[in-house]
Amino acid sequence: MAHEHEHEHEFILEIPEFEHLSYEVEEGIALVTLRRPEALNALSQDLLRELAEVAEVIHQDPEVRVVIFTGEGKAFAAGADLKEIAALKDPFMAREYALLGQQVFAEIAALPLPTIAAINGYALGGGLELALACDLRVASREAKLGLPEVGLGLIPGFGGTQRLPRLIGRGRALDLIFTGRHVSAEEALSLGLVNRVGEDALEEAKKLAQKIMKNAPIALALAKESVVRGEGLDLAEALEIEADLFGYASATEDMKEGVRAFLEKRAANFKGE
Repeated sequence: MAHEHEHEHEFILEIPEFEHLSYEVEEGIALVTLRRPEALNALSQDLLRELAEVAEVIHQDPEVRVVIFTGEGKAFAAGADLKEIAALKDPFMAREYALLGQQVFAEIAALPLPTIAAINGYALGGGLELALACDLRVASREAKLGLPEVGLGLIPGFGGTQRLPRLIGRGRALDLIFTGRHVSAEEALSLGLVNRVGEDALEEAKKLAQKIMKNAPIALALAKESVVRGEGLDLAEALEIEADLFGYASATEDMKEGVRAFLEKRAANFKGE
């Protein structure tokens, strides 16, 4: 009789059918590829909703250790869908539109594991804002990044006016926002806007993901949580959060394995426990 119930609670992840993006997991790396190359992967409302769905899938997928976002073709994402913006009839509709993008990118930013934007070409407007919602950014040498909204009589509305200054400082952020200019991958690297530049953004991102994945999964999640929760707090409060999470990390099996492996001069075998 025991065998009848053996697989009763087996976890089966249901992955929705996506029209505007693809989702695949290989050796712990989830790859999310925006697939609207004919529109330079412009972020339509349908694509934004699919990004929210894929964030939920990633939350539930026990196989995933690191997530990479990239775009098909010559763009990462060249911004919001201008046809949809032109159709916004009043300030209330426009506000709801901005809130949709902000909510989706907040869900991506809140993923409890490392996320990397592999910027393979244009990352403009909403495309750069998606990259800013990721923890790390890797760009190809041909990549162009910018927030050109003021040239359309708008402002960045999916988090750009908030995440960019937090990342690179107020003066540098306002330079990019006021001019709307496109910056090269090399300038983006010097600004601190991207972490790495390589010939192939996706390959470079995968190498970075593999380095990250050598470390303990729970420790990675807690380190991210400590950084994120500490932002905006005074130092004393933030240090308390760090101490709490340090204590939590010390109680994991991975911590014991990490210390043992170090003392035994071998690679650690972390299990996320």
